[in-house]
Amino acid sequence: MPYLSRIRINPLRAASSKILASPRAMRGLVMGGIPGNPLDERVLWRLDTDNPRRPQLYVLSRSKPDWTHAVESAGWPDAGGDHALVTDYTPLLARIEVGRRFAFRLTANPVQNTFAPQKPSAGQQLLLEAGRPARAFRIGHRTAAAQLHWFLERTERWGFTVPEARTDLAAAKPQDNASDANAASPREVRFVARQRTSFSKGAGKPVVLHTVTFEGALEITDAATFTTHLLEGIGPAKAYGCGLLTLAPLTAST
Repeated sequence: MPYLSRIRINPLRAASSKILASPRAMRGLVMGGIPGNPLDERVLWRLDTDNPRRPQLYVLSRSKPDWTHAVESAGWPDAGGDHALVTDYTPLLARIEVGRRFAFRLTANPVQNTFAPQKPSAGQQLLLEAGRPARAFRIGHRTAAAQLHWFLERTERWGFTVPEARTDLAAAKPQDNASDANAASPREVRFVARQRTSFSKGAGKPVVLHTVTFEGALEITDAATFTTHLLEGIGPAKAYGCGLLTLAPLTAST
């Protein structure tokens, strides 16, 4: 039985500054809440920082988690309210059907695989000079247009489409609602955040992620495929806060 959790993070706590700065540290906090061996199940998470004074951590897990450690070290353990809300995900899954529309939010890591990067790193340059690499390089998309194209080009394989934008959204500024190069009109999707994150992973070279948080509306086209990606995640870098697609009822303004 899957569970969706929401944990309130207090950014002023000493432990919070570390986990908010590093997806690797945040992953450690997340995995610490999963009973048994967390590597035996797919755990998805996303950090929403729309309000930097009240960041919220969302986690999707197969087993029921315990967030006592997260609240005590990085939350408001002595304050009122729901510090860590854990809800059964089954009722939402029962509503997944073809043609149903939802509002959505997704933080993703748009990438491309190429043997000829335009701006190779020092390590990539050495491999290129030594001959054709055995494997393609995974390069993060950096421009808003490329990132949006990556997303819209793949929605069908994820089991949904993004409807065409209404007049009010179509008139938005390009940076708020850039259109796919192959789309006839803008879609109901916008950027909430775009970020470049670099963090260390042991003694090796730093991990660099170009992430985007998308928000908008979607329509389900393949219920089974959509459910799979809802539970298993979308795109790469799932261990570091990417891939969790969350849904909400559509409102008149969505």
